[in-house]
Amino acid sequence: MVYIGNRGDSSICVIYAATLALVGCSSIADRAAGLAAAPDAVVYVATTKELWVTTGAPPLGVPAADQSLLILDASDPKHLKQKAKFALGASAEGYAVDEKRGLVYTNLEERSETVAIDARRKQIVSRWRSGCDEPHGLALDKARRILFVACADRIVALDAARESKVLGSIPTGDGLDNIDYSASEKKIYAAASIAGTLTIASVDDHGGMKTVATIPTVKGARSVIAGEGSTAYLIDPAGGSILKVGVR
Repeated sequence: MVYIGNRGDSSICVIYAATLALVGCSSIADRAAGLAAAPDAVVYVATTKELWVTTGAPPLGVPAADQSLLILDASDPKHLKQKAKFALGASAEGYAVDEKRGLVYTNLEERSETVAIDARRKQIVSRWRSGCDEPHGLALDKARRILFVACADRIVALDAARESKVLGSIPTGDGLDNIDYSASEKKIYAAASIAGTLTIASVDDHGGMKTVATIPTVKGARSVIAGEGSTAYLIDPAGGSILKVGVR
């Protein structure tokens, strides 16, 4: 199943991945509540068979209405049920999941913190200060336990096995949102929407990063996904398209 958040009507839609058939959509908030209660990030947590939903649009200056994560029961993958809310005391922004260890990572926008949450106990178990004033997206090297945080104009690498441990950082140009990591290539991908560039950096075993390519894209292009064969995909909201970038 594929789960899609719809900001337009504050709903979550369920789609069959194989056929792209729409199973159905269900509301998570009153549409009149606007972006503050509408879905932002939507992530499936296999450890608990749950869908975790962040709300609001912190980078746009719209904090989450109740400063919590919404948790939906996805044990029946076709029919989601509201299960709980996990209070954070700040707006959640970005996510990464370590299924093996049962951990969900997110940023607390107003607190400039990155946290690890025990998915089973619904408890924050680690906190980091990356140095980002407003942390955005996250990516994770699960094997080496390196957590990457997107600041506005740089990536910071954290030691996911140790609290408060910053491993290094690398500039990317302004306008980062969601970033991605290729475990097979051991490379981090970051699309800077204001700079109009895609930065690709190799990552060593100590979390050190080295830029291997800076590729021009278009202004506004962001939220990169690393594909197979050194290919990356970015969204271009202004152009209403998806960019496919080949990396040599």
